[in-house]
Amino acid sequence: MNQDAILIRQAVEDHTRFFADSLPMIASENLLSPMAREMLISDLHNRYAEGTVGKRYYEGNKFFDSVEAKATELAKSLFDCTYADVRPISGTVANLAVFFALAKPGDVISTTALADGGHISMAGFGALGLRGLKAVNYPFDSKIMNIDVQKTKRMLKKTKPKVALFGMSAFLFPTPIKELRDVLDDIGCPVWFDAAHVLGLIGGGMFQDPLREGVDVISASTHKTLPGPQHGIILANPKSDSMARSLERGVFPGVTSNHHLHSVAALAITLAEHMEFGKEYARQIVANAKSLGQAFKERGINVLCADLGFTESHILLLDVSKNGGGDEIARRLVNSNIVTNKNMLPSDRSARRPSGIRLGTQELTRIGMKEKDMEEVAEFFRRIVIKKEDPKKVASDVREFKKNFMKIEYCFNSGAPAFELTRLVP
Repeated sequence: MNQDAILIRQAVEDHTRFFADSLPMIASENLLSPMAREMLISDLHNRYAEGTVGKRYYEGNKFFDSVEAKATELAKSLFDCTYADVRPISGTVANLAVFFALAKPGDVISTTALADGGHISMAGFGALGLRGLKAVNYPFDSKIMNIDVQKTKRMLKKTKPKVALFGMSAFLFPTPIKELRDVLDDIGCPVWFDAAHVLGLIGGGMFQDPLREGVDVISASTHKTLPGPQHGIILANPKSDSMARSLERGVFPGVTSNHHLHSVAALAITLAEHMEFGKEYARQIVANAKSLGQAFKERGINVLCADLGFTESHILLLDVSKNGGGDEIARRLVNSNIVTNKNMLPSDRSARRPSGIRLGTQELTRIGMKEKDMEEVAEFFRRIVIKKEDPKKVASDVREFKKNFMKIEYCFNSGAPAFELTRLVP
């Protein structure tokens, strides 16, 4: 075999082994079910299907059309909406499609600032700015890690944005859409909710339901609390046929050509599994996050919003500014086989040297961990963050602990190995 190919394959094997031996706690990641993974390596990976179901620019889509139609049907059913598009190939691509559909260059879009937990696609140097749009940020209350309702009302009345975009990548608590409803109605602009992080919690009934609160459009990635493939989705109750057509055109031909058919099939499986297991899974994710927050607090680790119950989602934010900072602690944790990310907190000015650590419980929950196991996880953090133990010693104990959690749950193949490579060659 070619030496370069051997090197690449070995690196992927090493990566898989590392995550099998680790506690993966990146808030934006999750594990596919075995049946969904099967879709990713199917022949669909090799094919194209530009256009919409029954109206393709390529032949050979007879069977795939039934897959995409079922994925769309499942999405509408799970999220109780009249419009669903499963073609965006990522969450940011979904956001770009909505930018194209609802706004034009020069328009003002209200968003959450990056330092307050907003996503990079909402920033002036991200997808929003590259579309030629101007961002105005919601006033933020760092004590509650959420939008300041009264100040935001005044800001909205003054700026009258073309689109009001809500959603965060450091999403601890529901957004006060209902509290802002009167002003949003007065302005009359479309209301858009980026649910990338909390989509699975919404589908499992464990977070706010934006579409029931009057949101017009939801965009999301599909691989965080919804444990699907790395893909995107748009859900909506469009105010008009014109809005629906604009959303559809925003996706194709706007920002996609072929839309990764294997991922659509994997998403369809994930949606079907979430219809069956989503409520139990979402409940356990949030229960684990709250239990982990309490365990951190008891060990002297500074968890944001302790007096508010830490979180209502899968995410916890740690302030480690007095323990070496987010960059140093994230590196010490990964050297201990605990995978997190450094994260800006509202007081920070540098994304490279932030004060915080962001982590999520969705993947640990996916492999069967419950509230009692969060005590052990928190103790590993204490040894690194507070006691400054040798990461190699902690890593050894993490590997031993992780041996009890190697099976995937909340799917049609519950109990199957969670970390494995498909063996194609000897």
